[in-house]
Amino acid sequence: MTTTPSTPQAPGRTTLGQRLAMLGPGLLVAATGVGAGDLMTASIAGSKFGLAMIGAVLIGALMKWVLTEGIARWQLATGETLLEGWSRYHLDKLFLPFLIVWSVAVGAALMSACGVAAHAFLPLGDNETTSRQIWGAAHGIVGAAMVFIGGYKLFERFMTVCIAIMFVAVVVCATRMLSEAPAAMPVPDLQDADARKWFIAVVGGVGGTVTLLSYGYWIREENRRGWEGVRTSRVDLALGYFMAALFGVGMILIARTLPGLEGKGASLAVPLADRVGEHTGAIMRWLFLAGFWGAVFSSLLGVWQSVPYLFADVIRGLDRARRTDRPPLNASWTYRSFVLFLTVAPLPLLSYKVAHIQLLYTLTGVLIVPVLAATLLVLNNHPALMPRRFRSGPALNGLLIITLSFFVWTGWQAVWAKFG
Repeated sequence: MTTTPSTPQAPGRTTLGQRLAMLGPGLLVAATGVGAGDLMTASIAGSKFGLAMIGAVLIGALMKWVLTEGIARWQLATGETLLEGWSRYHLDKLFLPFLIVWSVAVGAALMSACGVAAHAFLPLGDNETTSRQIWGAAHGIVGAAMVFIGGYKLFERFMTVCIAIMFVAVVVCATRMLSEAPAAMPVPDLQDADARKWFIAVVGGVGGTVTLLSYGYWIREENRRGWEGVRTSRVDLALGYFMAALFGVGMILIARTLPGLEGKGASLAVPLADRVGEHTGAIMRWLFLAGFWGAVFSSLLGVWQSVPYLFADVIRGLDRARRTDRPPLNASWTYRSFVLFLTVAPLPLLSYKVAHIQLLYTLTGVLIVPVLAATLLVLNNHPALMPRRFRSGPALNGLLIITLSFFVWTGWQAVWAKFG
């Protein structure tokens, strides 16, 4: 995932090492999208319905690949970010208040989750709530410092470490738990409301929501361009979402051996680790907690580094002067101020229950997915904006329509269940 410059090669030729080095932003966007709520959703779904929920993980990963590929293709064809494309229809102005609300909720959820993981390793005093709050605030401050001091390079390297920890921990724990699986597992009947709810939750949780927009800024950091950039992005994203899917499958494999899991959000991580320890020993308990910490802190760091791009991009789009002498987004005062906002604004919410915070950001985040699908259908097929080679073909358009229909349908189901 490193992006250290190397000796230029002949035009059109790259070494194997250079090609592997380019496959980084896909892992970053996938890891950023793996939040604590998604991990615990997969755990409870796996506990209730077992291997049948693997299909939900695979469907979710495919849908997020389609959306992120469309975001990348728009940018590589036009030179504009998707938010700049939205500005043609004034969607960026509507997105701004949504982004602020979502950012506060996701910031609080991720700091709370990091606090849960760190408290499990090293409690601070006898008051569990205070310990989690202190650890959560500390993770937010460390994340902001890493963004300010190290920039994209440090962020990318540290994310690589976190991804390795979370991946190794879950794969090893899942492998050790296979022998503990019950002889028979329930199979979800999607006509059943409870099974349908968990199936939908797993599909929606794989790979993130708002953070999908981050991919465009990271491929710009990698200086990716043109049609070759599209080809690289497709492979890059396939690798990233394969890893995200494998991680989700690992959580289901672990949880299927532990029927009866209850609870919501990051608060379930410690009892889940305790159950893993009961079956496989204390070492596996600590390894699972290390993987959980790697997952939630990588997600926090990814949000801290990438979401300020979105805010700075919207604010820049509101500048009618459209000056050409402006600094890069990540060097602008709007980017830096939003990093501080993400660190400070969520702090009052750390006193709330983790599950309530995660519910807020999950509900707000999932709203963006059908908007992404609908606008990509318009922009990536627009004859005046997209060169013919870059336009979506029948297969991609079909997958976008399926994604749009799925999330509109699930949204309607949620509203009908609540008010119908």
